Amino acid sequence: MSERPKRAPTGAIRPLRPDKKRIRKAARLLLLALGENPDREGLKRTPERLANLYEELFSPPKGDPRKILGAVFRERYDQIVLVRDIPFSSMCEHHLLPFFGHAHVAYIPNGKVVGISKLARVVDYFSRRPQVQERMTNQVADLIREVLKPIGVAVVLEASHTCMTLRGAKKPGSSVVTSAIRGCFRADPASRAEVMGLIHGHARRDIG
Repeated sequence: MSERPKRAPTGAIRPLRPDKKRIRKAARLLLLALGENPDREGLKRTPERLANLYEELFSPPKGDPRKILGAVFRERYDQIVLVRDIPFSSMCEHHLLPFFGHAHVAYIPNGKVVGISKLARVVDYFSRRPQVQERMTNQVADLIREVLKPIGVAVVLEASHTCMTLRGAKKPGSSVVTSAIRGCFRADPASRAEVMGLIHGHARRDIG
């Protein structure tokens, strides 16, 4: 099976830099638009709290995200490395409501391995912005492939979306599963079945 067309370099993604002053103003306008009084006791500090919240949620590490995987080690290991059940939360860009769950990241080294905590940090980096789960899944896989040049990469995200559980369809307990498969995991059905068996055989089921 052929590989998908190459995407834009992962390093071209621009980190967000929240403007707290504008967020405070926008929060006050939102409260007014809702018919509330932003000067009443319970809401006086809400714009400031929201600005602090958004700064925390949307401030990834500075610099090129490829540096997260910069410290690699030479190692003769050519089997699956899997970090399973990495907790993450992000913000749906369509309604600015959170989605959260677990990421499973696997790769087969090609002479280079990376500290396992770095794989979790990659997930964290791409979660710190308004997102869609499909794009985030691809971004994690593409960064690992670009930097480590492994034999194969597999990334699976399982998440509960509050834009679906709190509004609209209102289906609590539902989850969304996305995958990004690269290299031998995409080309070789047996390799793909092995890594998916490792991921889904013991994956968490309590993401809602």
